[in-house]
Amino acid sequence: MFGYIQPYIPYLYFKDGVLYKALYCGLCKSIGGCCGQRARFSLSFDMTFFSALLHNIKNRDVKIENRHCVLHPIVRRPIAEDDEITQTIACLNVALAYYKLSDDVEDEHKGRLARAFFRKGFCRAREKHPEAVRIVQERTAQLRALEKENCDSPDVAADPFASMIAELSDYCLGEYATEHTRTLCYGIGKWVYLSDALDDYDRDLKKKNHNPFLAAYPAPSRKEMLETHRENVDILFAAIFSQNADSLKNIRFYYNHDLTDNIILRGMPAATRRILCGCKDKMNLGKMRIS
Repeated sequence: MFGYIQPYIPYLYFKDGVLYKALYCGLCKSIGGCCGQRARFSLSFDMTFFSALLHNIKNRDVKIENRHCVLHPIVRRPIAEDDEITQTIACLNVALAYYKLSDDVEDEHKGRLARAFFRKGFCRAREKHPEAVRIVQERTAQLRALEKENCDSPDVAADPFASMIAELSDYCLGEYATEHTRTLCYGIGKWVYLSDALDDYDRDLKKKNHNPFLAAYPAPSRKEMLETHRENVDILFAAIFSQNADSLKNIRFYYNHDLTDNIILRGMPAATRRILCGCKDKMNLGKMRIS
C-alpha cells in the first residue's frame, strides 16, 4: 500500500517491537514463498499491521523462532513462522503493490518497468486468491473513474479504497468478520487514502494529477490550503479516529492487542500530524532496525 500505518515508537513496548519485527520478516519470507523472490521488494509496513490485526482477531497464535535470512545470513533474528493468514496477506501485499504501480503508470506515465518487474508475482497471487484480486481490481476501477471525474469530495473519493480494505478484511477473516471489524478496516483504508492525498498535495498540483483535497480546496500550495481550510481537514481526520476507536471497543481480541492499539490510536494520529506540519520523513521505524 503506501507505508503510512506504523507504530508510534515512543509508546511502543519492547515486546511489541519484537513482535512487529518478527511479523515484518515473516511476511517478507512468505511473499518470497508465495509470489517469488522479486515480489519481496513490495513488502509493506501497512500489511505487517494487518498481519498483527488478523492473527489476533482469528485467534491464531504467532510463533516466533530465530532464523537466518538473505539480508542477515550470519546473525539469527526473530521471524514469525509462516501460516495461512500470512500467506494470504503476502498475496494481497503483492496485488496491492501491483495496482499501485499501475496507478502510477496511468497518472504519471512512468513505472512500466517496475510494474513488469512484479508481473510474475502478481500472477501467482491472482492464481492463489482470485476473489481477493477481483475485489482490488473492481475497487481500483471505481477509484480511477472518480479521479477522471475530478471528484471534489474527499469523503466520496476515499470510499472505493476504504471499501476495498473493508472487503479484503471480510475475505481474510471469514467467520470472524463482524460489522465492527469491517467498520474499523473501512476507516483505516479511508485514512490511508486521505493521508496519501494530503501528503501528495503539492506534488499533484505540480504534475496536474487528481487529488481530492486539491479539487475541494484549490490553493497555490498545501501550506496555504491549510491556512484557510485546516479546520475542515482536522474534522475529517478526527471523525475517522473517533470511529476507529469506537470500533476497537467492540472487537474481540484473543490475545494482547497493545501493538495494534499503539498503531491505530497513536501511530495513525502521529502520522497525520507529521503530514500536516509538512515533515518529509514518513519512516519512523529506523530505531527499530528492522533491516
